[in-house]
Amino acid sequence: MIARLLKELPEATAVPEDLVEKARILDGFYIPPRYPNSHPEGAPFEHYGPLQSEEAIRYAREILEFARSQMA
Repeated sequence: MIARLLKELPEATAVPEDLVEKARILDGFYIPPRYPNSHPEGAPFEHYGPLQSEEAIRYAREILEFARSQMA
């Protein structure tokens, strides 16, 4: 999803590989937290906490900053 979008940008857009890796982490948060049967045991809220949330927000901000810098 996000990682794929970054990889599909034109070659002239130099996307840092670490940004693609961060996008992959965000991609992993797309479906499992939303569906109660996405984990073998327990509800989604039992698998995600403040550390994951803070990491996801930080990575999303980095990706947005990169996108904004490319549009300028």
